[in-house]
Amino acid sequence: MTATRTQTAKGSTFRPWLLRTRVMSRSMVDGSPPVATPHSPLSYLSLSLSLLKAASSRAMSRVTFSAAAARAAKDTNLAGVDDDEDIDDEPGEEIDSAPPLKVGEEREINTSGLRKRLLKVGRGWETPVSGDEVTVHYVGRLLGGSQFDSSRDRGEPFTFKLGQGQVNAGLDHGIVTMTKGEISVFTVPSVPGYEDAGTHGIPPGSDLQYEVELISWLSVVDVCKDGGIVKKVLLRGDGGPPGDLDEVTVKYQVNLPDGSVVAETSDGGVEFHINEGHLCQALPKVLKTMEKGEKAAVVVQPHYAFGEHGRVAENGFPLIPPNTLLNIDLELVSFKPVVDVTGDMKVVKKVLKAGKGIRGPKDGASVSVRYTAMLEDGTVFEKFGFDGEGPLQFVIDEEQVITGLDQAAATMAKGEMSLVTVKPEYGYGNTEVKWDLATAPASSTLIYEIEMVDFTKEKESWELTSQEKIEAAGKLKENGNTLFKIGKYQRAAKKYDKALEYINNDESFQFDEKRMSKVLRVSCWLNGAACSLKLMDFRGAIKLCSKVLGIESHNVKALFRRAQAYLETADFELAELDTKKALEVDPQNRDVKAIQKLVKERQAEGDRRDAKLYANMFARMRKDTDMALKRLKVEKGHGEGETTGFPVMETENAAADAPSRLPSTDEMVVDASGG
Repeated sequence: MTATRTQTAKGSTFRPWLLRTRVMSRSMVDGSPPVATPHSPLSYLSLSLSLLKAASSRAMSRVTFSAAAARAAKDTNLAGVDDDEDIDDEPGEEIDSAPPLKVGEEREINTSGLRKRLLKVGRGWETPVSGDEVTVHYVGRLLGGSQFDSSRDRGEPFTFKLGQGQVNAGLDHGIVTMTKGEISVFTVPSVPGYEDAGTHGIPPGSDLQYEVELISWLSVVDVCKDGGIVKKVLLRGDGGPPGDLDEVTVKYQVNLPDGSVVAETSDGGVEFHINEGHLCQALPKVLKTMEKGEKAAVVVQPHYAFGEHGRVAENGFPLIPPNTLLNIDLELVSFKPVVDVTGDMKVVKKVLKAGKGIRGPKDGASVSVRYTAMLEDGTVFEKFGFDGEGPLQFVIDEEQVITGLDQAAATMAKGEMSLVTVKPEYGYGNTEVKWDLATAPASSTLIYEIEMVDFTKEKESWELTSQEKIEAAGKLKENGNTLFKIGKYQRAAKKYDKALEYINNDESFQFDEKRMSKVLRVSCWLNGAACSLKLMDFRGAIKLCSKVLGIESHNVKALFRRAQAYLETADFELAELDTKKALEVDPQNRDVKAIQKLVKERQAEGDRRDAKLYANMFARMRKDTDMALKRLKVEKGHGEGETTGFPVMETENAAADAPSRLPSTDEMVVDASGG
C-alpha cells in the first residue's frame, strides 16, 4: 500500500496508517464482526494495546496520582477496570500501581506482553487526557533495529486529538501514560490478523518497538459535554476558576468562520460579574472553567451564541448572521472573588487584595481593622485608621459594630482588603445616624472599604490542656448566661455551643476533670434548651434535654423544659409523661405543676375540637343519606313497584337504623372530654 501525505490543521504531515486498522477477527477482542479501516505499521501498536485494554496492571506498591492521571486511567481503561466500575479522580488519590520507572528500566505494563522502557524522564506529574491535542515524535523499528517509519526523518512532529478517533486507539492509550518531554520505548508483541502483514518492510509475525516522545499538549475541554462549547487551552492559568458571583476582567476577540471580527474588547479588557452575563450565554460558562491568566481558543456553536436570531451591527462591528458559529480568542486577565457573607445577598464582600492564609478570626477573637465607610453615592461618612489614627479594634460576635461589618470581618484573612456592601437590615436599619463627616440617612445601604490589619488567633481545642479546656468552657458558659439575661438568646446559644466543643470529648481527662466536664455539659445543654425555647426552636430544645436525660434520667429541669417543648409541638401525651416523672422527683415543684395543668387544658381543647370535627362530619353523612333516600322514593314513584320496591325498603330500613348507631353531637363531646 502506498502512503499518501496530507497536511493537518497544525501543518503536520498526516500518515493514513496512523488510523485504526482493519482487524481480520475483531471477535477476539469484543466479539463483534470485522471492521474495515486503514492499516499500517503503527497499527500493530494500536491492536496490541486494544487487546491489552482490559488487562490489569500489576500492583507493586502505592503511589499518588494526579487527577489528570486518574481520569486518564478511567477514560482509557488502562488499568483494566470494567466500564461499569468507578475510579475516583480526586487530586492526590492513592491507587494501586507499580512504582514509577527509572531511566533505562523496562517493565511489562500489563499481562498481555506490552513492555515499556523509559529513556528520558518527563517534566512534572501531569499527563494528557482524552480530548487533549497532543504533539509527538515517534520512530518505529523492528526488534532487529530496522526502521520502518519516523516522524523525525520527516522533520516535523505529528499533532492530533486524543480519544477522538483521529488515530488508532493504541496511540491514544500509550500517550496518556506519559508526562511532558518524556521519551519511552514500547515493545509490542506480534498480533495476527492484519490483511497487509508483511508490507511496509515489516515481516509477518514481527514484534515491534516504538520510540515515542511527548513534546506537548493543549487541553481541550467540552464545556457543556454536548460539543456546543469547546475550549482549547493555549496558556495555562493558576489559582482556580471564578465563581458565579465573582467579578472578572477579560479580553476577547470574536470572529466568524470567515475570519471577520464581530466583537472585541479594548486593551484593558472588560469587567463584569459572571452571574450577570456578557456578550452571549457561552462566555460565562467557559469563564467558569478558566483560571487567572489562562488564554484559550473557544469554538461556540450557534445555539450557545446568538442562535437563529443573530445579532445586529453594534459598536462599529458588523452584524452576526443567524445560526452562526463563533470563534473566540479569550483571556481571563483576573478576577475578584465575591462572597455572599450572610447567604441572602444583603452583606456582600468583594476581595480587592487577598490576605495571608485561609483562616479568618473566630467568634470572640479581637480584630484590628481600618476602613472608609461610604453611602451608595460615594459620600464618606466615617473613616478609621488613617492620618496617624490607630486601627479600630473590636471583638467578633460581641455586637461592638454593626452586624454586617462584624460578619464580613469574620470572613477576612490577615492583610486582606475588601469592599463590603451592607444592606439596611445588617446596618443601621431605619435609624438615621450622624457622623462627623456626614449623616447616614435611615434605610441606607452602606459600603465599607476595609482592611484586616490583624487579629488574635485563639488556640485550637487540641492545643489546650484538659484544665484549660474546662476553664475556657466555663468562661463561655458564663458569657452565655450574661447574654441570656439581657435577651440575647441567639448569641447566648452560640456561647453554649462553643463551650461544648471544648469538653464534648473528655477521654483524656482525669477523674475529677471528667466530673467537672460532665457538670458543664449538662449545664450548657440545659441553658441551650432554654435558648431554643425562647427562639421557638422546640425540636432543638427536645434534642438538648434528651441529651441531659440520657445521662441523668431524673433531671427535673430537663424534664420540665422538654415538657414545655412537647406542649408547643402538641405532643400532649409525651408532655404529660415528662411532668409526671418530674413530679415524682419533686412533688412540690410549682413550675412543673403549672405545665401539667396547661397540658391537660390544651389536651381538653384538642379533644373538643376533634369532637366538633367528627360531629360535623357525621352530620354531613346523615344529610347525604337523607338526600339519597328522597331520590330513591321519587324514582320509585315513577317506576314499577315489582322491580324497585324491595331495594328501596331495604335502604329505608338501613336509613332508619342509622341514627341509632351514630352518636349525637352532644354524646360525642361528652365521650371525648370524659376520656
